[in-house]
Amino acid sequence: MPFLLRLPPTISFLLVSVVTTALAVAGLRLVRSKYPAEVLKENHEVAAIIFNAFGLLYGVVVAFVVFVTWSGYDDATKNLQMEASDTLDLFYSAKALPEPTSKLIQQGLMDYANSVYRDEVSKMSTEQISIYTTNPLRKLLDIFNQMDAHSAPNRELYSESLRRINSLAEHRRLRIFAGNNTVPPTVWLVLLVGGVITVLYTYLFGTKNIKAQYLMITALTVTISWILLLIYILDHPFTGASKVSAKPLAEAMQSMRDQSAAMQR
Repeated sequence: MPFLLRLPPTISFLLVSVVTTALAVAGLRLVRSKYPAEVLKENHEVAAIIFNAFGLLYGVVVAFVVFVTWSGYDDATKNLQMEASDTLDLFYSAKALPEPTSKLIQQGLMDYANSVYRDEVSKMSTEQISIYTTNPLRKLLDIFNQMDAHSAPNRELYSESLRRINSLAEHRRLRIFAGNNTVPPTVWLVLLVGGVITVLYTYLFGTKNIKAQYLMITALTVTISWILLLIYILDHPFTGASKVSAKPLAEAMQSMRDQSAAMQR
């Protein structure tokens, strides 16, 4: 259901809740047309005990998956922010390195940030990026590898720059790893089947006022469907309207452009 990710969150949640609620209410209406409330009430005592146990187990699984996907989404956000921070720090540190290496590094960092912002982040939504994809970072690493440590006027700054470039490469890898789906198909099967069983199980209960039962099953169905959609959105941190913001990279690019323009005056 990739189209749900591209829609505004409000529309996605509304669409999912309308479809799932319509199916749930239609199923309840079908069951109640064949089995009146008096017949279903005979199941209440035993069914309630089993429903409570099942609901507890399903709730624990859902809570765990929400925690894992939210952690992954949060990590993706932090890694992108750290990537932008490393890029900007390296840009300013490169000014103290000897020419023409300094200019090459600064230009390489600008090319790298532009490549990530314009190309990599968008391709990550289709999982077309890997840690081995050729990008300007390779050129930066080559520049640092070819530098003569003894020619650097400031050895400590040179060492710190090496640490920063390695940190930049690490945060890029972590960003790409975070873009991969973290919820395997088997877990999705458990979540979806468990959600369907939870809703269907309520058909074993019968209230004299069927309108009240319609409201109860609607509330339950909407809650489950929204939580599952939330998991789906969090599992795709670089896709759709709710994707991780690339604003830190844009701000880093603008800062580097401003600094570069000021140096050329």
